Amino acid sequence: MIENERIHFLNENPINQAGKYVIYWMQSSQRIEYNHAFEYALDKANQLNKNLVVYFGITEQYPEANERHYYFMLEGLKEIKAKLYEKNIRFLMLKGSPEVEILNLNEAVLIVSDAGYLRHEKLWRKYVSEQCNCQFVNVETNVIVPVEYASNKEEYSAATLRRKLSKLIDEFLILPQSLDYRGGFESELNFYNEILVEDTENVIKKLNIDKNVKKITQFVGGTSQAKKLIEYFLENKLEVYDIMRNEPSGGICSEMSPYLHFGQISPVYIYKKVLEFCEKDSKYDNSKKSYLEELFVRRELAMNFVNYNEHYDSYEGIPNWAKVTLEAHVLDNREYVYELEQLEKASTHDMYWNAAQNELILTGKMQGYMRMYWGKKVIEWTENPRKAYEILIYLNNKYELDGRDANGYAGVAWCFGKHDRPWGSRNIFGNVRYMANSGLKRKFDMEKYIDKYRL
Repeated sequence: MIENERIHFLNENPINQAGKYVIYWMQSSQRIEYNHAFEYALDKANQLNKNLVVYFGITEQYPEANERHYYFMLEGLKEIKAKLYEKNIRFLMLKGSPEVEILNLNEAVLIVSDAGYLRHEKLWRKYVSEQCNCQFVNVETNVIVPVEYASNKEEYSAATLRRKLSKLIDEFLILPQSLDYRGGFESELNFYNEILVEDTENVIKKLNIDKNVKKITQFVGGTSQAKKLIEYFLENKLEVYDIMRNEPSGGICSEMSPYLHFGQISPVYIYKKVLEFCEKDSKYDNSKKSYLEELFVRRELAMNFVNYNEHYDSYEGIPNWAKVTLEAHVLDNREYVYELEQLEKASTHDMYWNAAQNELILTGKMQGYMRMYWGKKVIEWTENPRKAYEILIYLNNKYELDGRDANGYAGVAWCFGKHDRPWGSRNIFGNVRYMANSGLKRKFDMEKYIDKYRL
């Protein structure tokens, strides 16, 4: 069953009965397992007695993406194509802007897409809805509770959204049924710009993308890898997650963020796996609560932020109280001021911060507590908060495997007061929360963290 609240009709066109195939436009949900949009499209193809085509548009101009992001994504897409072949379903990846290339599939009966909440994702779908000659249906599958059903406005904090989500969670903890496909393989579709995803290295070579940020070898893209990692986390890390998750050198995290970013694993699947695993022993109760808060409330708060705040990726998107207090302290004395080049090369006086930046460069991820400290220090060491915001967005989007993501944008905004409250006034930050390295020294084994990420 797919909940009606996940399904949105983006135009008023009828189903094109004369068409030859149903299209599932896979973009933000790069998986076929527990994918509501894919199952909806497959069911429609069966009902209409039409073939199903899974289309993916690969653009060389994806905002701020580079080899690191493309390589991880292509590994997942290669796995998808192989699984679809086993089901006798055609996977078609075309090089070009996704919303333009899909219109070349002009014999579509129906187009089904997954949902995206970033600005360009919405614009892509709006363009197709206006230009296509068939019905266009959008199905939300990268969140647990559909974003606009959860709230019809931008939420002030996690607390305000949590109250709403807690009333809805049980309605949406349903994994879509995996259906058998009754159609055939659509072999007539041939395009000069089709990309064969099987040879990932060769695809990367042919793409005109930024190749200065190299792939990460310790993370392999794809649903199968994501499932292995969540199983390992549950068996080996969850028990101490509540007490150890903030330890910078501990590695006590699920590593799910890159996989969730590319939609390679379902958040509903993860949520249900955690519940199922924790049923066996009450010793997991605190860790379960902490982890599900991050997976569900905090992640969906980020989706709420980018969906409702048109300035989610810039300084203009932070609360007015934060702007007022930060700008009142622009002329405050700054002991250290760094430019982007120094920060990007981890060349500051602060060994803890440098280690965090090195972790980002080396692994494509940053430990969660250090990610907050990392952001706060850039505010402290930059000549004004607007410039600090631009630097943080740039570094986050360039190096994080899950950069260019709702969580990343919300995380940067949090450093500037978003989803937080005013604190006691201090130099530079005004009433925005401050973080000091003395707190790191007191709470954690920071020498171990420095050693771990020393270049």
